Amino acid sequence: MNQPATTTATRAPFGAQLREAAGDWWQNERPTWIYVFKMVFAGQLALGIGYTLDLESPRSALITVFIVMQPQSGMILAKSFYRVIGTLVGSVAVVVLVGLFAQTPELFLIASALWIGLCTMGSAYNRNFRSYGFVLSGYTVALVGLPAALHPGITFDSMMTRVTEITVGIACAGVVSALVFPQASAPGLVRIIRGRFTAFVDLIGATLGGTTDRKKLDAANARFIGDIIGLEALRSSAIFEDPEIRLRSGRLTRMNSEFMALSTRVHALHQLMNRLHASPAPSARIVIDAISPYFKEVQPLLTRDSGEPVMSAVDAADAALKLEAYKRELPRRVRATRGELRLDSDSAMLDFDTASELLYRVIEELHAYTLTYASLPQRRHEREQWEHAYTPKTSMTTALIAGTRAAVTLLLLSAFWLASGWPSGDVAALNAAAFCAITSAAPDPAKATRTVAIGVAFATVAGYFYTFHLLPRADGYWMLAAMLTPMLMLAVWLTTKPKWAGYGLGICIFFPFLAVPDNFARFNAAGYLNEAVALMVSLTVTAISFMVLLPPTTDWIVRVLEKQLRKQVVDACFGKLGHLALKFESGTRDLMHQITMLTSSRPALRQIAFGWTFATLEVGHAIIELRTELNGIRTERPDLLPAGAYAALNRLRETIPALFNTPNRDTFANALAANDHAIAQVQQAIGPHYRERSERHRLQRTLSYLHFIRTALLDPQSPLHTMRDGAADANPTNSGARHAT
Repeated sequence: MNQPATTTATRAPFGAQLREAAGDWWQNERPTWIYVFKMVFAGQLALGIGYTLDLESPRSALITVFIVMQPQSGMILAKSFYRVIGTLVGSVAVVVLVGLFAQTPELFLIASALWIGLCTMGSAYNRNFRSYGFVLSGYTVALVGLPAALHPGITFDSMMTRVTEITVGIACAGVVSALVFPQASAPGLVRIIRGRFTAFVDLIGATLGGTTDRKKLDAANARFIGDIIGLEALRSSAIFEDPEIRLRSGRLTRMNSEFMALSTRVHALHQLMNRLHASPAPSARIVIDAISPYFKEVQPLLTRDSGEPVMSAVDAADAALKLEAYKRELPRRVRATRGELRLDSDSAMLDFDTASELLYRVIEELHAYTLTYASLPQRRHEREQWEHAYTPKTSMTTALIAGTRAAVTLLLLSAFWLASGWPSGDVAALNAAAFCAITSAAPDPAKATRTVAIGVAFATVAGYFYTFHLLPRADGYWMLAAMLTPMLMLAVWLTTKPKWAGYGLGICIFFPFLAVPDNFARFNAAGYLNEAVALMVSLTVTAISFMVLLPPTTDWIVRVLEKQLRKQVVDACFGKLGHLALKFESGTRDLMHQITMLTSSRPALRQIAFGWTFATLEVGHAIIELRTELNGIRTERPDLLPAGAYAALNRLRETIPALFNTPNRDTFANALAANDHAIAQVQQAIGPHYRERSERHRLQRTLSYLHFIRTALLDPQSPLHTMRDGAADANPTNSGARHAT
């Protein structure tokens, strides 16, 4: 009897539900709609200025706004900067090509195709806002150069008009973004930095505290790869808008570098301990029991007095003091523990030495990373002095394929244009060349082009209705703007939804291209249909070229990147030591990010690539540290190692690159034998006789690096394991099921 009353009493009033729903919308959807209104307003402003200045094609200014507009002001400024540079370079190329080949259209088209191919290659090689400058350099040649080649007398006028229209669009986008509900990049950058620091502190505590298995650690490392690249992209944009970020740019770059080095150390230590757990030898358990207590001491150093993990820069400053004290005492304590060990083999002692050395390096890198994070609140700091920039690593092979594809596509459409006399053939050619460049960096360019084509088909139908039914009734700019606003808002809103962004992009760019009139409006149905067909043909041919001409989604492209990934170890063996560690770290992670993007729907292929990534990181990083240590020995104490040891180490430096260049049973056996021989030579150099502590420590560090390389080569979960004799019959322990410590 009382149940209905209870239900009524606990149900929230309708007004409260409405306020809650409105609050939720305000929190989640408000930024999206602010962005939509800002973008449409900036576009309409650019269009109005274009008409006022009597520009030939004001719609180009409108389209420029849609191309450069981004949620954050810094991104707009960065993209606009490279767009202006690309347009200016492309304009110079137009003058040169038209001057050389104006009387021979065939040679002009061939030269334009080569130029656009080179620009597309540059775009694919850079893969950031700089890539957009390369796209515009090629696109400007197509957009301005093709009409100018037909009418050489208008070349200069066309070039100046093009630059002016783009400048108007960029200026409107920048002004509106900065003045109307501005959204800066800096707060997002701060959130990412704090979130990543906290997440990594948690990961270190869980990893060394004994609650993370290998699969979770691999997944975290894969996620951190995206974070590293995303943070660098956001930093390079934020410096355009915020002087505070510019003052800290060196520290932000430094944090990224220290983060990469630290994550590699943590993963290496975790893998070494996993291998010890998988070992059936009783001495392995002794080593684990001896080193594990040190691991459990790390997490309290990264915890506030309240028991919560370190989050803010102020908390990090306190944690840095704790880490410094711990790092100072760690070598003495480890030596005492080592002296108490009763191990029956040199290999077991090597395991302990290697684990303790890796632990010390983890603490050292963590201390440096924490110090840099703690320094961020200060406008000026000594840690700002950091000139080692993040170095991406793009395969020249894939970039060359992208450039060749764009050039071939342009040549095919240009040949059809010349042979058929198609009035809108130039539109088809220039748009195909542009989209070959724009979508070449997408994980699946053919799919991306198909989604844009669907948006273009919708824009064609809507544009026809606008052009021939609404615009003839428009009286002046304000009525035109009112008619265009609903369609433009729909298009921009679609771009904010990842699932529909391709459709929105097609409408944003090509609806204005088809429906917005020039200063001298022409209502030509045949011309409209010709241009619409040309757009659809260009996108169709582009999609086909991506599916036929060495498509990026094939396994072959992944294998090319995988080979480039393994080549990182070759560079680690022979590259100049100055800044080599940073180049190695950033290049390896950048290649892994590319492979991750290409294998999103192929988990088996991705898993193999992940295996090579971690094998490359482990072996390559150990090689660099080994070379650094040996360089110090050769410089300060060349007699510390005998000639036989130097020869053995040089032999190892030859066999490791051969293994990663051509991984097979023979190269694996040679590398393992060379590593074992180098270990024996260094052990003999250490000997049982007395040495000064610093000398013995240097030799033991050298031995630890060699031993870690050996354990990485023998890792049962590494792709190299399949090349080991008897691996097919082995039954390796799945160390991912348990934690290292």
